[in-house]
Amino acid sequence: MKPKLLLVTFVAAMSFHSSAEGDTFSDNWHQWRGPDATGVSPTANPPVEWSEEKNVKWKVAIDGRGTSTPIVWGDKVFVLTAINTGVKDRSIPDPEDQPKTNFFDIKRPNAQHEFVVLCLDRNTGQELWRQVATTKIPHEGAHNDNDFASASPTTDGNHLFCWFGSAGLYCYDLDGKKLWERDLGEAKVGSSLGEGCSPVLHDGKLVIVRDHAGQSTIEVLDAESGDTLWKRKRDEDNAWATPRVIEHSGKTQVITAASNAVRSYDLDSGEIIWQCSGLTGNVIPCPVIDGDYVICMSGYQGYAAMAISLTQTGDISGSDKIRWKTDRGTPYIPSPLLYDGLLFYNQSNQSILTCLDSKTGEAAFGPERIGQLSNIYASPVGAAGRVYIIGRNGTTLVLERSSQMKVIAANQLDDTFDASPAVAGKQLFLRGAEHLYCVEEE
Repeated sequence: MKPKLLLVTFVAAMSFHSSAEGDTFSDNWHQWRGPDATGVSPTANPPVEWSEEKNVKWKVAIDGRGTSTPIVWGDKVFVLTAINTGVKDRSIPDPEDQPKTNFFDIKRPNAQHEFVVLCLDRNTGQELWRQVATTKIPHEGAHNDNDFASASPTTDGNHLFCWFGSAGLYCYDLDGKKLWERDLGEAKVGSSLGEGCSPVLHDGKLVIVRDHAGQSTIEVLDAESGDTLWKRKRDEDNAWATPRVIEHSGKTQVITAASNAVRSYDLDSGEIIWQCSGLTGNVIPCPVIDGDYVICMSGYQGYAAMAISLTQTGDISGSDKIRWKTDRGTPYIPSPLLYDGLLFYNQSNQSILTCLDSKTGEAAFGPERIGQLSNIYASPVGAAGRVYIIGRNGTTLVLERSSQMKVIAANQLDDTFDASPAVAGKQLFLRGAEHLYCVEEE
């Protein structure tokens, strides 16, 4: 399918990158999991303490529902949300009148939703612009803890790429002008759990992975035009892990984590470079790169983590090309935090923390229960030698980045938090179910 082009040409000198370029990318939070996709900001220094009355620079209500992480570029913050308009299609029964068709009894909505891109002023929280990418009735439902805006946007500093899954892919400039859009078809997620894998941008190419109960695929698009460069079928069921792109061993590798195999694709050709089995079902945590190895995890119906060599070819399952592996205490929904050789992650969705030496897989501490937190969906972030872990109950623990468990502070806000934080400069951005907070030292 050809994209609906709204702008035929971009500036000729434009270049697209997904990794840090000088200080520009490292000073922002331009994609899911930050500048280097590890969860760490190398330059940020956010506050240690805050509350509803202390160090909240601004707090704004966000219409609708969305658990995607906000991204930050310059003086702008970008947020995706899906708003139920209440306008119903009476040819579709109300959800409560629909028969049970899946394990969780998740029903299809019959109301139109607006799929919205918001741009806020970073210093004030004031809305600078909003664009309704599309208005439609979702073709299937989503888990109560998921929503229709759970994929984080990404930017190259000039263009904003917003992925609403089955509701489409949209490219804007940073002033809100739509440049192109693509309908990539509908996913059929097992048990109607909803979508959530975020797009990844690298060197002018946009990577979209869709692992679901229908025909799973990986598709790479030209970021300037939206045209498909290549597309491959994948032998996978439900998975939500955002891919990781890395230049290594003479090729640009797209690393995808899923239940049947972790695979490395050549970004240019779409050919599989290597693959390795060993994860459990419903893979959600995204891979992190540690030198010549990629660390992948899963935590549904069992626990699994392994550090896999990036220098190999072919099927390396069960070989000595796996540096280390563990079958204990790995996360289900949150992604791990890799911070200067220490790997922090929680068990399943529980407030039980483990820290490993990322090179050896040996435990530095944990599994250890971390007190005030409730269940955890948000992924931890790191900055200024600190680790920030937020529970669903609005409590954030600030830890010292250390091989020992050292709590610096515990902070409470009056909201429910499932979205992962973003950090940039002196600010921490926390998206709750009702509000987006900007936390900054007064």
